Amino acid sequence: MAELRFDDRVAVVTGGGRGLGRAHAMLLAERGAKVVVNDPGVSMSGDATDEGPAEELVREIKAAGGEAVANTDSVATPEGGKAIVETALDTWGRVDIVIHSAGNVRRGTLHEMSYEDFDSVLDVHLRGAYFVARPALRYMHEHGFGRFVFTSSINGLYGKSTSGNYATAKAGMIGLSHSIAIEGSDAGLDIRSNCIVPAAVTRMSAGIDTSQFPPMPPEMVAPLVAWLCHESCTVTGEMLVSAAGRVARAWVAESAGIYQPSWTLEDMAKKFDAIRDTSDPLIFTPVPDGQLDHLLYSFAMAKKG
Repeated sequence: MAELRFDDRVAVVTGGGRGLGRAHAMLLAERGAKVVVNDPGVSMSGDATDEGPAEELVREIKAAGGEAVANTDSVATPEGGKAIVETALDTWGRVDIVIHSAGNVRRGTLHEMSYEDFDSVLDVHLRGAYFVARPALRYMHEHGFGRFVFTSSINGLYGKSTSGNYATAKAGMIGLSHSIAIEGSDAGLDIRSNCIVPAAVTRMSAGIDTSQFPPMPPEMVAPLVAWLCHESCTVTGEMLVSAAGRVARAWVAESAGIYQPSWTLEDMAKKFDAIRDTSDPLIFTPVPDGQLDHLLYSFAMAKKG
């Protein structure tokens, strides 16, 4: 198979100075992409530091013969998201790929968590995803091509104690990605959007005992992300898992369900186990129109009586 490359493509990688984002940016640059490395160099809680990871990675990419530019704006505001995308447009005149890997962590149980800590995590992960995607989408819809990869999480799929803010943000990102994918498809454009559900040992793993984990460096996740960004990849509106070398697809499924024209509370209690029976699951894909497929399936049951 010929080497898959990104020559003449321009990629924006948020949180690109460290961890997963760094691995993604490095691989894309090695394969010919021009990369905006966005990273304000803050701590995991979002506090300012004297670090400069974006500038450091740009120097490394350039030393290896690649092209990159640093950006230190925050994804957590509309102005920051716009400035990140404008860095790509001002430097190279285009934006083809957006990888949203920026993240912060503020742990606590939901009944004790401050409103500030809840909002701070949503600002970076979920609102940040939109703040970067919106200006990029305007360009991509004009030019007919784009690739988005959003970093969701197993916490977004299954929840997480002491990290309900993080789980909420990561779950919301799935809906955002699916909607971008649907809008691109509806417009007949080659704009694809997917979520990754990664597991890797990074600074976000601080406080977790990883001594018994198998090898899980960020570089093990990067090939999946790069493939989802490639022009030859037609997958869209999906969730892809990458954990310790395992790559898989995740999806939303429903039980087949039970129909009856009216229900009582007692009916619900009596038939609830059958309602929840997942032995014959249904899968409605977001693209082209999973929500419509869901409704039509339910309507068909009602028509059958």
